[in-house]
Amino acid sequence: MVLYTSPFPNSFLSVLHSFSWGLIFPCYWLADRLVGSFVPTTYEKRQRADDPCYFHALCIIITTPIYLALLVASLPFALIGFLLWSPLQSARRPYIYSRLKDKNHANGATLLTEWKAAGSGKSFCFGSANVCLLPDSLARFNNVFNTQARAKEIGRRIRNGASRPQIKIYIDSPTNTSISAASFSSLVSPQAGDNRAVNAGIKRTTSMEYKGDNCGSNNGEENREEKSESGEPHEGEENTCIVRISGEENGHMSDTETDTINGQARASGPAEPSLEGDAEMSKTPNHKQKEGDSGSLDSCSASRESLVKVRVGDGTVDQSTVNNKLLYKASIMKKTSVRTKKHTDETFDHEISAFFPANLDFLCLQEVFDKRAAEKLKEQLHHYFEYIVYDVGVYSCHGCCSFKFVNSGLLFASRYPVMDAAYHCYPNGRGMDSLASKGALFLKVQVGSTPQDQRIVGYISCTHLQAIAGDTTVRCEQLDMLQDWLSEFRKSTSSSSTANPEELVAFDVLCGDLNFDNCSSEDKLEQQHSLFTHYKDPCRVGPGEDKPWAIGTLLDPEGLYDEEVCTPDNLQKVLESEEGRKGYLVYPTSKNHSSSQKGRKASLKGNGRRIDYMLYTEEGLYLEWKVEVEEFSFITQLAGLTDHLPVAMRLMVSTGEDDP
Repeated sequence: MVLYTSPFPNSFLSVLHSFSWGLIFPCYWLADRLVGSFVPTTYEKRQRADDPCYFHALCIIITTPIYLALLVASLPFALIGFLLWSPLQSARRPYIYSRLKDKNHANGATLLTEWKAAGSGKSFCFGSANVCLLPDSLARFNNVFNTQARAKEIGRRIRNGASRPQIKIYIDSPTNTSISAASFSSLVSPQAGDNRAVNAGIKRTTSMEYKGDNCGSNNGEENREEKSESGEPHEGEENTCIVRISGEENGHMSDTETDTINGQARASGPAEPSLEGDAEMSKTPNHKQKEGDSGSLDSCSASRESLVKVRVGDGTVDQSTVNNKLLYKASIMKKTSVRTKKHTDETFDHEISAFFPANLDFLCLQEVFDKRAAEKLKEQLHHYFEYIVYDVGVYSCHGCCSFKFVNSGLLFASRYPVMDAAYHCYPNGRGMDSLASKGALFLKVQVGSTPQDQRIVGYISCTHLQAIAGDTTVRCEQLDMLQDWLSEFRKSTSSSSTANPEELVAFDVLCGDLNFDNCSSEDKLEQQHSLFTHYKDPCRVGPGEDKPWAIGTLLDPEGLYDEEVCTPDNLQKVLESEEGRKGYLVYPTSKNHSSSQKGRKASLKGNGRRIDYMLYTEEGLYLEWKVEVEEFSFITQLAGLTDHLPVAMRLMVSTGEDDP
């Protein structure tokens, strides 16, 4: 299948489309500004509380007539542009495939050579987030604003979080062989007086394993030596560095070791500066980096969890090897042992993290509706992801029953090459949702090859369902269509037969904003849909019941800019407590409770509305391989930038050849 690198099949149509949109854009921009001036966010209201009451009203009185006059003047040009733009959409392709052109930073081909399916297996990390990048006037109804600046900052935070080292904490104990929940985050360096918090989380001998981004080219030889000395990591982790911290038998580290770690943390310098300046973001006050804000890893201000500088192996290493790129802020580790003890029956790690997971392989985003914001977001993500599919969907009347003003809002980013892609639009959208070409994006990626030159592939699907509350029937119909399209895409892109398999399927993942939760009484039909018999939800016990550690992903928009939750660290701390979740998450609705958030401190069902899903299936995979969830996290790194919590899942594909 040919991947579309441009929206139109020839340059003439592209130029004509640009010309028509140039006629429409002034009218669109003026209307967006005019409506946005009458929809203030809670942050703007608080800022204006200190100003004279008449100042804002005076601005509205002056700017409104100007906007109206310019809007009326631009309408004839917009009408001409629309008459050109609308019929062109019948020739428009359903997505744009972008590949990083800078060969110095491209590493997709290198990743394919890392896994030959001859070792014990390989893990893959998936992320999903609803980023609410609508036109500014519409985004304000969700209490977020400045879409263009938010898009750039969202991209920066995601790539900074994903490019930090992966640090895993393994517990070497006769009674506890599980991986610490903090392994999905980072190593914590305690401040003075915080030693007990770390000691409580480290039992006996603890080894920390991390993979730094772009460290392979410089440290390949050192890493290979370390691997031979410290054990056999999973195949494909050539850039793995091993750090060991030994503790005493009583579960506490010795004073010498504690002083060594603290000394390393105190010696750490500021993190590497960002690739771009903060001039643009400084214009948006609610996105400024505050003290303790770990959302942007290039921030010079550190949280109480501090920055960590580690030593490789058991001895010291030349500073040219361990440089400022290994200075990263850490997620909270204080409650690691508590969370592990609460859910000892769980087979994988789970946490609320202030960062996107390290070495994120695939990213699925929803509500990237604004085209200019999508371009800014793409530019930022390309610093980490080599392959991106964006501007997904259809416009006008092409491909769907009703007229579509905006695309599907779906965006996919990958470190691995995309082999095939397909998009389908839901034809049954209602209300405001019918104006967007909401649908599903299906992708096939290559993640490796066998010694026999068989391709190892994976399938990833991203979707966004009907949002209007009460449209249960519509969502169930969309889930039915989704299952049919999934099966159709697998069949149409498979080049293998049972007798002669040319491809080995390693995973099949489905993620997105499904706009229903697993606890609301009004969502019973969706909860019992047959999709969940084919795809597994790591957070779900069964219809109507989530696992105790699972939390909601829909934030209360009114509290986005509260001091308690406006930074990733603060939001993480709040969501780790039940009272905090009740104050800042939207909770499942039921007949016995009002939909209002106020006054709902009584017993509530679940831990909030979890409408953002990460599902996987074992059906249709290579029979001799096994897929298991290794880690799952709810992420707070986009605090203040969207009204959803991103989610991430790490899958381990075990080949079984070297399993113990």
